[in-house]
Amino acid sequence: MQEYLMGSYDVAVIGAGHAGCEAALAAARLGAKTVLFTLSLDAVANLPCNPSIGGTAKGHLVREIDALGGQMGQNADKTFLQSRMLNRGKGPAVHSLRVQTDRRQYNALMKHVLEQQENLDLKQAEVVAVRADEQGHISSVVTRLGAVYSCRCAIVCTGTYLKGKIYVGDACYSSGPDSIQAANELSQSLEQLGIQLRRFKTGTPARVLRQSIDFSQLEEQQGDKEIVPFSFTTNPEGLQNQVSCFIAYTNEETHRIILENIGRSPLYGGKIEGIGPRYCPSIEDKVMRFSDKPRHQLFIEPMGLDTEEMYLQGMSSSLPEDVQLKFYRSIKGLENVRITRNAYAIEYDCCNPLDLLPTLRFKAVPGLYGAGQFNGTSGYEEAAAQGLLAGINAARYTQGKEEIVLERANSYIGTLIDDLCTKGCQDPYRMMTSRSEYRLILRQDNADVRLTPLGHAIGLISDERYAAFLQKQEQVKQETARIQSITLPPTAALNNMLMQKDTAPVQTGVRLIELLRRPQVTYDDLTPFDTTRPSLPKAVCEQVEVSIKYEGYIQKQLSQVRRQQKDENTSIPADIDYAQISGLRLEAIEKLNRVRPLTVGQASRISGVSPADIGVLLIHLKRENGAKENV
Repeated sequence: MQEYLMGSYDVAVIGAGHAGCEAALAAARLGAKTVLFTLSLDAVANLPCNPSIGGTAKGHLVREIDALGGQMGQNADKTFLQSRMLNRGKGPAVHSLRVQTDRRQYNALMKHVLEQQENLDLKQAEVVAVRADEQGHISSVVTRLGAVYSCRCAIVCTGTYLKGKIYVGDACYSSGPDSIQAANELSQSLEQLGIQLRRFKTGTPARVLRQSIDFSQLEEQQGDKEIVPFSFTTNPEGLQNQVSCFIAYTNEETHRIILENIGRSPLYGGKIEGIGPRYCPSIEDKVMRFSDKPRHQLFIEPMGLDTEEMYLQGMSSSLPEDVQLKFYRSIKGLENVRITRNAYAIEYDCCNPLDLLPTLRFKAVPGLYGAGQFNGTSGYEEAAAQGLLAGINAARYTQGKEEIVLERANSYIGTLIDDLCTKGCQDPYRMMTSRSEYRLILRQDNADVRLTPLGHAIGLISDERYAAFLQKQEQVKQETARIQSITLPPTAALNNMLMQKDTAPVQTGVRLIELLRRPQVTYDDLTPFDTTRPSLPKAVCEQVEVSIKYEGYIQKQLSQVRRQQKDENTSIPADIDYAQISGLRLEAIEKLNRVRPLTVGQASRISGVSPADIGVLLIHLKRENGAKENV
């Protein structure tokens, strides 16, 4: 096929899912001339699985994306149908926002944002090759039609489209999600560049018709009365829930149907080679692995305001179409359900994230970055977080600036990427609060405190937004100081409130801050007795209350961060030969040579590298640094 040059760019982004959209927007907003390729303009920022944004730990990621200057949170706020704060019964460290979003509105809004973005071209085309020059540096991408686009960096954000293969029972065919064509040629080009690929798989439940559901048999799940937005720039006034979700349960008959037909599952018949997500198993996986459970929960969620399709969260499957209809109809409330789109499993190519630097640039290919499910993760939020960082770093790379590395101690995004690049993943990686050893200081309410100054320094946060952030922080500071200075008298009304809250009454004057430190007492509980309380935004009050209530724990965790910071700041030379370091175990040498950590802190988190190995490494680095100083 004859090739022809169609344009020259700084950054080329391959794939316009959640990773690709954030990557392209970040690169373009930082001044890099950017082109974003998608197989279909109708699938930009598609929600091919569940029609929701956020969730446990994922909500943290969305808030961090927003705090850095990304787009996902703003779009979710503008297109949500129902909003709920998860884990309200637990501590603030694990509070996570989740919204049902209008699938098509979200897609249309992101497409429009991309179309309006300066320095960004959005193109419908299949990229079939990524090429490097004689020095091995990325030089161009090529489309199926023979169009060549020169570029200095390329970001691979192919999601589940890379050699995508759909499985439903015995049926198996090449396709991406929602019957969009798969990208079948790019894999070979990436392998020729030296990128190691492997197969993962994921799945999605059926979509069903609203009119065929008996909602009177289901548990209704309403949204929160007081809505907290994802974006720190969204005014919460006027935000309203528009729909309810519903809960149903499988039963013995459901499980019997699945077990009788398990031999027809490609997952258990050996047809699917890819490794599936551990924390989001199919319904046949749940029934097989948790045979002691009499039932499994599923959520019935709307797909949008202009469609009658409903999504069956928690019921993904690759069983044949006839079996799907039988087991869905065995569920109370779904006896007459009509399926509009069948459940399916999808298998796809992805890279080994151990081949990436913490900047998400490939170690072996200068100028090539990876983001999203291509890096071995699952979930829209994990993808968008990686895309944002990859876009930032690709732009900075083309501009000759130092790339950004987010640390575990300042973000869930840093934790996610450090886990991928240091520990790797054997199945699709999902973010969870338990993955962070610093989750008390990585709360969703303080994502702006942790990351907005960095977003402003990079250039993604405007001066106007940064000024608003500084004003908020001043309000927090002043309100904290005011609370420390106020003393309340021991009135009957105050003591009555305290006893109703199952906490001890007071006999003498007590400082407001001491009462607020009590677990049973909230900021709002004290309002009737705090006559000087100013009118402040809810977000300011929340941050003040959390910082006071958990001050001791927070200081303890910050102390832990400071102790470990020395190792995080101790860099390791790129050309170090671990085999020449006397005292390192063979396993440590192998793992260190494979990962090539940038710092001692990163080296200490590699599986198979012991504290004794780190001690040997530190002695070696100290000796080498001493030798250099004496030269």
